[in-house]
Amino acid sequence: MKFKVLGINFLGHDTSASLMVDGIPIACCEEERYNGEKHTRKFPINAINDCLKKSNLTLKDLDEVVFTDDPNIFKLKSKDDFRTRQLNVEDDYKKVLKNELNYSGSIKFLSHHMCHNASVYYPSGFKDALLMSNDGVGEIHSSSLAIGINGEIKIIHEGNKWPHSLGLLYSAITYYLGWRPHYDEGIIMGLASFGNDNQLVPNSNKTYKEIFKEIVYETGDFDIEINTNWVAFHRVRDEWVSDSFRKLFGPKRKWEDEITSVHKNIACALQKRLEEIVLNQLKRAKDMTGMTKLCISGGVGLNCSLNGKIEKSGMFDEIFVQPASGDAGTSLGACYMTTMLKLGELKPKKWHNFYLGSEFSYDEIEMVLRQSNLQYSRLNEDYTEVANFLKNRNIIAWFQGSSEFGPRALGNRSILAAPFPILMKDYINARVKFREEFRPFAPAILSKYVNEYFDISQESPHMLIACKIKEGKRDLIPAVIHVDDSARVQTVSSNNNFRFNKLLKFFYNLTDCPVLLNTSFNVKGQPIVNTPEQAIECFLLTKIDFLVMGDFLVEK
Repeated sequence: MKFKVLGINFLGHDTSASLMVDGIPIACCEEERYNGEKHTRKFPINAINDCLKKSNLTLKDLDEVVFTDDPNIFKLKSKDDFRTRQLNVEDDYKKVLKNELNYSGSIKFLSHHMCHNASVYYPSGFKDALLMSNDGVGEIHSSSLAIGINGEIKIIHEGNKWPHSLGLLYSAITYYLGWRPHYDEGIIMGLASFGNDNQLVPNSNKTYKEIFKEIVYETGDFDIEINTNWVAFHRVRDEWVSDSFRKLFGPKRKWEDEITSVHKNIACALQKRLEEIVLNQLKRAKDMTGMTKLCISGGVGLNCSLNGKIEKSGMFDEIFVQPASGDAGTSLGACYMTTMLKLGELKPKKWHNFYLGSEFSYDEIEMVLRQSNLQYSRLNEDYTEVANFLKNRNIIAWFQGSSEFGPRALGNRSILAAPFPILMKDYINARVKFREEFRPFAPAILSKYVNEYFDISQESPHMLIACKIKEGKRDLIPAVIHVDDSARVQTVSSNNNFRFNKLLKFFYNLTDCPVLLNTSFNVKGQPIVNTPEQAIECFLLTKIDFLVMGDFLVEK
């Protein structure tokens, strides 16, 4: 009898569902892709239904439904914590399942950070590894440090308690700088490269670096504290930073306001302080445990600049970052942990195929194309014409197979272009993505050529490790290199994405360049497209030149 488990992330943002059978991930789906609300908090009814559809199961076939938060930990919250829910979390979840799914079977609850840890350890393939999770907050903790040894996870530091959170501090600064917390933190990471934290803060005798050392500081090997004189998220909703912070740095920036050197320097100081603290903690943990492999999860794990600093440090032989490091990934971790508890043991097994979302057959795609009245042709798996379009500076929307789990488009829901000339970046930001001009794009590169172009000592199939471009290569692919000579590289092989690898080879044969610019198939503020209908809508409303959907080439 096979063990079938459904994991659900619901309490916070990025709600999701994952379904696993005997330790093998079958489907991982994010609700935002279905309801169109980025980072949604809605119950993942559509994600659950798609998981069941992909696995050919019904609710009655499931052995267990598991949520990614532990009600018993919530009960430990302080009475004056404004976030404390006035209901019984466990009963509330049961009511939701009954109302939304008419399900009244077995329900289990696991701790948030244990789900993060499990989500990255078991698919890493590392027998023994250090596990680090950092996010905003899960239940009452904002972090976790653990070790995985031969399939067993053991906590070595339970984590910092709310409000002492690196993730929430990052969100607070995101808010102050004019973007949306829990939403646009990646923008701040990109902006940081333009700043200098050694500059003096105006009307102060301290540098930005010195101020941020006062805002967040280490109090032990793995403990940090946020100086609450500088922040407000611990006492009032939607305020984030304190009067003291605004008095020093000026009023909160509005999104439409100019981005000044002050804003850039704040972003820089925040990013560097984050890197400094995390690297310090990892060095101590490495010395304590002797682990040579590292697994990273939690929302802070999406900070590819930080991950790049960890990889470059050489502390670990290899790192693995959960592609859905944010809260969406906890639904998969719940499946892994429940399977481990049910079966008595579960060994880590390399599973780096995170194309586990919605999928449409060629027949389904063609039916939608017929209804659209768009002109299209069949490629017959020959990408010569598509590669020529890319060579000639056309922009291609690329919709293939199952959608990716996590926020990075990895070649199944992507917008692609040549990585040259440098103006290609500006054009796509302005005319296709409708987003800030300074934001960089990622290079997708054939794996065999990665060491010719980039300073990185391992593969990076999930676009979550930033590294430096090698000398003499920047001018060859200028549209995918950031101002600090870094790039969020994606290594592509036939093993991790057969069709995308094939397209890259066609492009390489035409141009002698093994790199394509890869960005997510969406516009600013919207989730990555999920269906053929959404793909066509985005294609028609932007300056994308051609759409390749399944085996069909679509023209405007």
